[in-house]
Amino acid sequence: MTIGFSSRMTVATCGFCLVGVLGLAPATMTARAAADPGAPGGPAAAPRPSLLYRPGTHVRPRAEAPELPDLSARSWLVADARTGEVLAAHDAHRKLPPASTLKTLFALAVLPSLPGGIRHRVEPRELRGIGSGSSLVGVAEGRTYRVTDLWRGVFLSSGNDAVRVLAALNGGWRATAQRMQAKARSLGALDTRVVSPDGYDAPGQVSSAYDLAVFGRAGLRSP
Repeated sequence: MTIGFSSRMTVATCGFCLVGVLGLAPATMTARAAADPGAPGGPAAAPRPSLLYRPGTHVRPRAEAPELPDLSARSWLVADARTGEVLAAHDAHRKLPPASTLKTLFALAVLPSLPGGIRHRVEPRELRGIGSGSSLVGVAEGRTYRVTDLWRGVFLSSGNDAVRVLAALNGGWRATAQRMQAKARSLGALDTRVVSPDGYDAPGQVSSAYDLAVFGRAGLRSP
């Protein structure tokens, strides 16, 4: 399976912007050198790891492969979802606002610790601080929801309100951001800095096409 991710410089609001499915090299890495995939592998070998740090487009197409299309994305990466081999990339480590693509990391960090059958009555404080223009699924204070349904609100409608409640159940907004940051580091995704767990634009919050592909591949490997 060949997959790709693209990232733009500016993101107005938090739509769930994953493009198809993503993939990158091994999902458990601690060093940047190990984090970059692209090991040589014959005629279709991906760019060497060092190339992924360099600006511009890097690709080694097979003979008779079509030319790369013109893309408006400021950075992008295409990789094999199974092996993690990078097939082509453009400014793969450029740090940009991730918007709701960061919800992939939120799910990786939080979903395993919250049993889906838990029922929770939403308190008013849990819905405070939602950014203007956020995508919402309609979570209402005073109502009781199953955790499973709150996750559906995250995945199907990119609900920042659902993220707020799940983060509250996970120990709070700041604790969730810290857990997400630790998860990113454990995966070898070192371009990412988490400030707002729902992905809503915040000063200093960045990720890269490379890191988002790492998160996507880790998600695909999780039942």
